[in-house]
Amino acid sequence: MNAISSDAPAEAAPGRVVLLTTSHRVAPGLLSWPAWHALHAADRVLCADGAHPQLPYLREAGISVEEAAPTAEELVGACAGGHTVVVVATGEGEPALTDGLARLAGSGRVRMPELELLPASYDLPGARLLDLVQVMDRIRAECPWSSLQTHKGLAKYGIEEAYELVEAIEEGDRDELREELGDVLLQVVFHARIAEEHPEQPFSVDDVAAGIVDKLIHRHPHVFGDATASTPEEVKEHWLRTKAVEKRRTSVTEGIPLGQPALALAAKLASRVRTAGLDVPPPRTDGIGYELLTLAIRAEAEGVDPEAALRAAARAYRDAVLAAEGS
Repeated sequence: MNAISSDAPAEAAPGRVVLLTTSHRVAPGLLSWPAWHALHAADRVLCADGAHPQLPYLREAGISVEEAAPTAEELVGACAGGHTVVVVATGEGEPALTDGLARLAGSGRVRMPELELLPASYDLPGARLLDLVQVMDRIRAECPWSSLQTHKGLAKYGIEEAYELVEAIEEGDRDELREELGDVLLQVVFHARIAEEHPEQPFSVDDVAAGIVDKLIHRHPHVFGDATASTPEEVKEHWLRTKAVEKRRTSVTEGIPLGQPALALAAKLASRVRTAGLDVPPPRTDGIGYELLTLAIRAEAEGVDPEAALRAAARAYRDAVLAAEGS
């Protein structure tokens, strides 16, 4: 790296240092107007990384960038005489340089230049999802276990993670909830990465996201279109109506996964029947299964999730068992 120097006298005006930070999640060259203004107005522009992705775009814009990694003392000297020096920060954010400037400022022996941290590009909401996709891509390529996984082999983990997410919600543990949401998201990204390798019908995580975006927009005409909905019930009507048109279903039972837990299955069937305005009483047959079916239908009609209700009761029973064991 090249050292920088200044011939300006120590008593000259201290000048200004601008530390310019960028996000690798934003395309190079897409900088804010204050960043471009600072770059064009600077007396010198420095960057320690000669391979920084922003440099070709800065030079194309007519900005001369010096490859240099100055110490704090050298940078303060370069600003003397009222000069402005812009430092294009590397991915690490120049911690050694900023620590050195902080020590100089704290010493009280050096007349410090004006210091400014200028974010040149910002992460939009959801930007860290790009990191997840990149990490997953590398793991798929380099991890001996992950590189061999299939949709079928991962299916059990999707079920486990979904149950763990439900448990975190019911327990009210915010830290656990955040972690379990991440685990569920991992399953989505992992399956999408595997899907890219299909020889005949590949798709990517972008295709998955595009599909759900289109679905959400289409099923919310009261948000993205001219329809109106002022109650949750009207929203649900919009959703079911557009879904029926999309799927071209001939029965309210179509699309209900029969492999889900039995109480949830019974409640889902009851919900479809009630929403469709059908009058279909449960079979009048003896047996515990039919009694449970009747209870599930009743719970759904009363707005109670029978699966969650039974889990809550089971946890209470577990606590009673633990208390009995302790006594």
